[in-house]
Amino acid sequence: MDKTGSAAPSGDLGEIGVRATSRPPPSFRHYDLVMAAFVAILLLSNLIGAAKLTFVEVGFWPDGWWPAPEGVFIYGAGILFFPLGYVIGDILTEVYGFARARRVIWTGFAAMLFLAFMSYVVVSLPAFEGWQCAGSESLALRAVPDSAPGTVCQQTYESVFGSTWRIVIASVTAFWAGEFVNSYVMARMKVWTRGKALWSRTIGSTVLGQGVDSLIFYPIAFLGIWSTEAVVTVMVTNWLLKVAWEAALTPVTYAVVARLKKAEGIDLFDTDTNFSPFASERPVTAPERR
Repeated sequence: MDKTGSAAPSGDLGEIGVRATSRPPPSFRHYDLVMAAFVAILLLSNLIGAAKLTFVEVGFWPDGWWPAPEGVFIYGAGILFFPLGYVIGDILTEVYGFARARRVIWTGFAAMLFLAFMSYVVVSLPAFEGWQCAGSESLALRAVPDSAPGTVCQQTYESVFGSTWRIVIASVTAFWAGEFVNSYVMARMKVWTRGKALWSRTIGSTVLGQGVDSLIFYPIAFLGIWSTEAVVTVMVTNWLLKVAWEAALTPVTYAVVARLKKAEGIDLFDTDTNFSPFASERPVTAPERR
């Protein structure tokens, strides 16, 4: 029974010692660790994943079919990180509730803004002409013997860590909107399903959350730079691959959720939550009756 006297729904994980409730405790044992993992993966995806396009060949893909007429799917390397972020986002909402997930999303948003600002500052600093780096041994330097190593290194550095204002705006806006949609759908579906069929919530929230993320990011970042066909193709391909990646990680999500719920001792339902992205976390005013 929750504090209001109404019976809380029961989940489908069947863990002994896990109490269904709509009232979070004042603190959790592992919340900070999950937050740190979420922010770390978010920053890694922007540092080493966003700047590279790669591809995968699918031999059984029908010839001429969109979005890969030749069976070659082109996608951003960040796809290796973003689905992990959504998995952790699902775990946050499932175990710790929408209010705690909202705090993590804002933390990640602030971290992304700080990363973008510091990247701009560091890239803008003048390069020492004698700076030696991997780029200084490249074909580009050998092709232009009079170029200073520092000039080549600076260009290499900018190609990896430099971002246009469009990319920055697209990235932080898409992350903010997509994560809040993902968390909202996850929390609402948990109540609707009475805590059962976790797979339907993780995949369903990813379909919508990643859909919003992709619909915002690719047009803002690349429309007018890439052809419209290329933007739509990469957008749809990345969305499909992210959803497939999320589905493949479902067993991992089940295992982590079960262990965290058992460690925390509760199964939290958002039946009394303010779902505004701008609301403050609701304090616990009284201990819950068991």
